[in-house]
Amino acid sequence: MAQNLVIVESPAKAKTIKKYLGNDFEVLASYGHVRDLVPKEGAVDPSRQFAMKYDVIERNERHVEAISKALKKAKSLYLATDPDREGEAISWHLRELLNDRGALEGKTVHRVAFYEITKNAVRQAIEEPRDLSLDLVNAQQARRALDYLVGFNLSPLLWKKVRRGLSAGRVQSPALRMICEREAEIQAFVPREYWTLDALGQRSEQSFPLKLVEFGGRKVEQFSFGDAAAANEVEAALLAATGAGQTKAAAEGEAPRLAPPGKLRVISIDRKQRNRHPAPPFTTSTLQQEAARKLGYSAQRTMRLAQQLYEGVDYGEGAVGLITYMRTDAVNLANEAIGEIRQVIGKVYGAEALPEAARFFKNKSRNAQEAHEAIRPTSAAVLPHMLEGRIDADLQKLYTLIWKRAVACQMTHAVFDTVAIDLLAGKEGADRNLFRANGSTLVKPGFIAVYLEGQDDAADDDDDRILPAMQEGDVVDLVSLRGTQHFTEPPPRYSEASLVKALEEHGIGRPSTYASIISTLKDREYVDMDGRRFIATDIGKIVNNFLSTHFSKYVDYGFTAAMEDELDAVSRGEEPWTEPLQKFWQPFVDLIDHTEKNVSRDEAAQARELGTDPVSGKPVSVRMGRFGPFVQIGTRDDEEKPRFAGLRPGQKMDTITLADGLQLFQLPRKLGANAEGEMLEANIGRFGPYIKYGSKYASLKEDDPYTITLERAIEVVEAKKLADANRIIQDFGIDDIQVLNGRYGPYITDKLRNARIPKDRDPKTLTLDECRELLAAAPQRPGRGRFAKKTPVAKGKAKSKAKTATTAETAPEAAKPVKAKAKAKTSKKAKANAKKSKKSASTEA
Repeated sequence: MAQNLVIVESPAKAKTIKKYLGNDFEVLASYGHVRDLVPKEGAVDPSRQFAMKYDVIERNERHVEAISKALKKAKSLYLATDPDREGEAISWHLRELLNDRGALEGKTVHRVAFYEITKNAVRQAIEEPRDLSLDLVNAQQARRALDYLVGFNLSPLLWKKVRRGLSAGRVQSPALRMICEREAEIQAFVPREYWTLDALGQRSEQSFPLKLVEFGGRKVEQFSFGDAAAANEVEAALLAATGAGQTKAAAEGEAPRLAPPGKLRVISIDRKQRNRHPAPPFTTSTLQQEAARKLGYSAQRTMRLAQQLYEGVDYGEGAVGLITYMRTDAVNLANEAIGEIRQVIGKVYGAEALPEAARFFKNKSRNAQEAHEAIRPTSAAVLPHMLEGRIDADLQKLYTLIWKRAVACQMTHAVFDTVAIDLLAGKEGADRNLFRANGSTLVKPGFIAVYLEGQDDAADDDDDRILPAMQEGDVVDLVSLRGTQHFTEPPPRYSEASLVKALEEHGIGRPSTYASIISTLKDREYVDMDGRRFIATDIGKIVNNFLSTHFSKYVDYGFTAAMEDELDAVSRGEEPWTEPLQKFWQPFVDLIDHTEKNVSRDEAAQARELGTDPVSGKPVSVRMGRFGPFVQIGTRDDEEKPRFAGLRPGQKMDTITLADGLQLFQLPRKLGANAEGEMLEANIGRFGPYIKYGSKYASLKEDDPYTITLERAIEVVEAKKLADANRIIQDFGIDDIQVLNGRYGPYITDKLRNARIPKDRDPKTLTLDECRELLAAAPQRPGRGRFAKKTPVAKGKAKSKAKTATTAETAPEAAKPVKAKAKAKTSKKAKANAKKSKKSASTEA
């Protein structure tokens, strides 16, 4: 019988730890948090010193029961959850629950923390237990209360003023602001033209690029030559100064060459040696950034894989924790780890790859405190190639990245020989013309042999090339010279890596929250991905504008960072946990009340006038509805009901024009008649664009209903008729009974049931009576779509659904036809989000 019970969060972690502790220890998992705030209003009560009402998380009730049962047979309880605030809170909540149930009577309770799941680390932690840190627990409680108060007060305001299913979070909202501000910068950006003179030099049959750095004695800058005329003038002057001929046509794939080439003279050579030092080992943030750059992993995927590597992976000898704790903002390494890494470097890369002394890195983050080490392999002796084919490929790639970064940080610096050569075009003097050639040679690779840190949006490095040997006075051929037009470019949109970096630089959130922040922005459809870049959606821009206009203080980067500082102060025991809440609450709730009373729905949803409809003389506006953005002709005050048309894919509320908006009302388009005399009409419905012919419909897969021609529509209809003809084996014309060809072979249907056909029967010979008999024995087909019969629900649920439906009906019905297939999906998701938000509006991402 085990005398000691150890609790961790996950079964994988429990399995790994169990083998290190022996038969005297039983290890169970809590499966994460065991209790949370009750999912309803009033869970945090500001009038009672922010008293918090907790309840057991339903899905984990059975795990708490299993722990209670096992504890009856044990003398000691060891709480071994993760060594951060969240882990401390899980242990505290479990202890409180067990104490309330009387399960701790006569038991000793210990808190143990380890940063790597290895035999030595786990056993040492068990031998050196400590008490629970209430400062860490209170910091987590304060954060949870803040997130709840923001979510349960600000999200419902968004539902009233903009659209149901939306959410606002204390940290999520500043992140959305970043993306929207970058989008605004891009839209406001005005490209500026400039020209460069691109030249090619040649010496000893080796060509190399040259940069014009002086012309007429003046330094050449980005906008020195603003148009083609200026560039042509400079080109002509340089050709004359160097004695070059005209540019001749070149063979395909080659640059045009000057014939004869011009002559340049080397007037100075500047040689230097440059050292490049390795980056520190990974923190949570830098791991997410590098995994995005080098492996293409999302922050969420990176953290999931890192969790598995930390908790234990079996690569042949049972589950082993391969990396240290992955939620950390520290960059230092334990002395024992540095010693082992240096041994591995000497063995694998040779003594010349080892610096004389170990490298130590200092934290730049002012609040780094969540763990005592950076992310590293638990044993550097486990080389990445040893895991190939033994563990999941994604896990192996991430482990390789972590291993290389940790090993590289203890290797010698890289050494480059750099050279800058100035070449004179023409005569020396006050109005001289000067080209420059830059190059470098890697003399000693050092850490670069293992790992080189990636960069976001890095420009090409023109310095990284080898130049031919040259001395002052040498003559170099100018073999190519031509002006090239450029335009300045807007700042790039955020990638996951650059967004994580920006959040960290602004002090927004904690590294462990970045993945959930990004996930929430995607789930709420506040952002789309353009390639691997974030682009704000219309609803994302509306939510950001609403918050930035009316709650500017609470989405301010400085305010959010200052709040993180206060929470850190709580974790260090420097102030009571209710103090940040007291400072925050009253001004916040006052602003909520003021905004609810004084801001109209149209103002919040950014309804925008586009102009006047020339036909009806009514105003045309673009608005956000429950099914997405739409254009409206007329107003609700008109006698006639306003007309609505949804925006097309790619159209944005803030850029659509009156002409674009009016074009949306061209549907339905009457195209003309086919040979059978059927009138063909293009339109968009619930399931997407289509052509209507007679009383039937043909879906448009690729064609645009706004531009499709009659000829093309006839082709689409004929293809649909052919497909239908091949699909229908028999149509009895009674009670919708048909024999059809399906994906899995012929079958019988009456639109309510589908019946299989006996294998020994020819589908073409079935009679109506036989079909009825087979259908009667078939199960009823489950309802699908808008008009399907609904399954009866409990009375309470039915009431809830009815209430939701009534609220939803306040949005304009005519917005439905917008790209119907996509919009139907959005509607379902919005409804699901609305229900989910009622339960978890306070959960911060």
